[in-house]
Amino acid sequence: MTILSTSGVEHACTVLSSPALIRLITEIDDNGPVPPRALRRTVPDVPGVHLRRDTGRARLLGLVHVQPGAGLALTVSGGELAGVYDELARWARRHAYPAPVCDFTGRIQHTLALLTGPPLRSSQSGHRRCADGPAGGVEDGADIARLRRLLEEWLHDNPLVAGVADTGIAA
Repeated sequence: MTILSTSGVEHACTVLSSPALIRLITEIDDNGPVPPRALRRTVPDVPGVHLRRDTGRARLLGLVHVQPGAGLALTVSGGELAGVYDELARWARRHAYPAPVCDFTGRIQHTLALLTGPPLRSSQSGHRRCADGPAGGVEDGADIARLRRLLEEWLHDNPLVAGVADTGIAA
């Protein structure tokens, strides 16, 4: 297995932490392909400019594709990323991380930040729906190592995302 550079993992996590990308991937995973021209209605809580940018980024990174007759659908890699997101969110919910009350997107953002560097404060996440409070269970090193391995395995299988700094795709 190729060792991923720290900067590659950090840049990939920056991309993977985008609220628009998280919402796009998980919405398609939960509800199936999004019909043409229905994306804005499907994810109304994300600004259109962010949704367009991250939809294009997801297509370039091979996470989504247009499925004829159905609309925007996940690729195998996109489906696997949805699984990673789910696992990160489950761990965060179980450990009340970053706070007892936080939405799905915020939990993923904070957990990715935990795996790649110092944890974000709620005000840094770009998400206002995380109530400040103590994060429980973060000291569980074995669980965090398992999440880090899961993320690194996904990045290893998706080198374009891990090498995002070298692709010309802005993070």
